[in-house]
Amino acid sequence: MELGLKGKTALVTGSTKGIGKAIATELAREGANVIINGRQEASVKTVVAELKKEFPATEPQAAAYDVSVEAEREKLFSTFPKVDILVNNMGIFQPMDYFDITDEIWEHFFSVNVLAGNALAKFYLPTMLNADFGRIIFIASEEAVMPSGEMPQYSMTKTMNLSLAKSLSKLTKGTQVTVNTIMPGSTLTEGVQSMLEKMYNESSLDKAEWEQDFMKNHRPLSQIQRLIRPEEIGRFAAFVASPYASSFSGAALRLDGGLVPTIF
Repeated sequence: MELGLKGKTALVTGSTKGIGKAIATELAREGANVIINGRQEASVKTVVAELKKEFPATEPQAAAYDVSVEAEREKLFSTFPKVDILVNNMGIFQPMDYFDITDEIWEHFFSVNVLAGNALAKFYLPTMLNADFGRIIFIASEEAVMPSGEMPQYSMTKTMNLSLAKSLSKLTKGTQVTVNTIMPGSTLTEGVQSMLEKMYNESSLDKAEWEQDFMKNHRPLSQIQRLIRPEEIGRFAAFVASPYASSFSGAALRLDGGLVPTIF
């Protein structure tokens, strides 16, 4: 499907791997010029080269900045003063016992998972409004509305993403700018793969059975009973970023495999 994204400029934070890279790839597939972001220059340049090779008609660019640091964000803003699409994907997560979470850890998760994306939205939203087109997408999680209890410091920040996106959407009333949140369920990213290896490496289960066992025992409410693949989220995000997704804003869009119960 042609999504009308050719020539659009898209900044995807944390896009050197996982969900972020998948979103960047699908946007490039649709003809968008994607700005690849990450903290490591080498990994950023690698992804840029991959996208340029696969989608030669596009112009991917490198943005090797740590967007959780104000000085680094200022460099980003100076280099890329205008984007059509902002995907706030960058974030951190870590399973932790509630009683082990210090104030410093709470503050760190808030700074990285909330304040960084807020700063980018605050900078790019005015130019989107002036152009009467723009898309801001926050990548949250089902943890935002149904915390598992495994990482309360992470769940808190994802709930904040929903609230922030809703508040920002109020500023776009009557325009062609939208602000939405996508809530993926458990996804087979590199980080989750590492988590599975730690959980099951010494178990008697074959590697091929790890995913099924994890879903059965740790995500029993999932209707699809498998981990979501990053490219599935990438394709959905590309639609949300497109001009065709103009009829909703301030929405919390669930892509959780039926994990979160629906209340009618």
